[in-house]
Amino acid sequence: MLEKFFKHEAAGGIALMFAAIAALIIANSGLSTYYDLGLNSILSITIAGEGLSKPLILWINDGLMAIFFFYIGLELKREIVEGKLKNPRDIMLPGLAAVGGMAVPAVLYAAANWGQPTIVGWAIPAATDIAFALGLLALVGSRAPAGLKIFLLTLAILDDMGAIMIIALFYTADLKTYYLLLSLIPLALMGWLNFRAVHRIGPIIILGIVLWVLVLKSGVHATLAGVITAFFIPLNDRWGKSPLRSLEHMLHPWVSFFIIPVFAFANAGVVMAGLTLQDLFAPITLGIVAGLVLGKQIGVLGITWLVVKLRLADLPYGVNWKHVYGVSALAGIGFTMSLFIGGLSFATAADMNHVRLGVLVASLISGLIGFFVLFAAGNPAEAKTEVSDATPVQQPAQ
Repeated sequence: MLEKFFKHEAAGGIALMFAAIAALIIANSGLSTYYDLGLNSILSITIAGEGLSKPLILWINDGLMAIFFFYIGLELKREIVEGKLKNPRDIMLPGLAAVGGMAVPAVLYAAANWGQPTIVGWAIPAATDIAFALGLLALVGSRAPAGLKIFLLTLAILDDMGAIMIIALFYTADLKTYYLLLSLIPLALMGWLNFRAVHRIGPIIILGIVLWVLVLKSGVHATLAGVITAFFIPLNDRWGKSPLRSLEHMLHPWVSFFIIPVFAFANAGVVMAGLTLQDLFAPITLGIVAGLVLGKQIGVLGITWLVVKLRLADLPYGVNWKHVYGVSALAGIGFTMSLFIGGLSFATAADMNHVRLGVLVASLISGLIGFFVLFAAGNPAEAKTEVSDATPVQQPAQ
């Protein structure tokens, strides 16, 4: 029974949900002091006085999330080389929908925070949480056509790629070029190993850890080292085996059932004490809710409609406009990436509480709308059967 649960497509999203609920309960109970104390405990790794010294929350957000981004990088490389992102024509529709689904939420957030310091969080509602969105789509079951899952998966992957670019361009601290120059050494060695199509990936992983430390020291966000390292893992080695696929398969349960739930547990603890209705209309909260709930629907559905009407691309087989609207709502579940970018945008506890509140409210609303719209859209197979049954059988000519 347990094995069947872990293999279900929705399992990762369910684990993420329970971790978030646990964080909410603990952050608003007598255990909140220990929760905060634990997350702010300083952990140090030093050699001869040199090294890293950070609170646990930053080890999670910079360290564990680097592994998450490494996994995303593996998925991106596989899809680009031989998967859904290989043919430019196949990615036009979800690709443009992803652009709309990032741009419109950012504009709505900026409009709600215009002229205020909080505008720095404009990218918070731009990203989609793959685990939650695909998990809810899986719960819809056969009512969602196969083409819809591919559309959502491609959109979410491109969405993550966009979020990675945003982090690289707009969330870099004081740049230390010395460490960036040093990072070229592990990069060159990883490139050489990838060129040789090595089977043993241990040396690449070690070089990736060195790259992570150097990137962290440089001021560029360290999670980007995870994505970069992933692109140097050979898809196929000299013997025809796939180190990348093997590593992706091995990491999947760790990412789904440990790394992402731990991140959610550490970052989703909204403190409800003292919250009022006014907090729901605070610029940060309002901008996130408007961006994720309205912006994603307008951006994804609107751009998809425009592209199809201009005959630049067609809807996937079996997909109708109800399905597209349902997916555009699911794209508003920004949980993991939104909380992550929120942590990069704001440092104060009050601002982060508004970020968490906005992300949780928006993700809940978006998830419920998306699930019920897709559930009500009906089973494509059943619709096809009904049409078939209603079609009169022609008698052969006499």
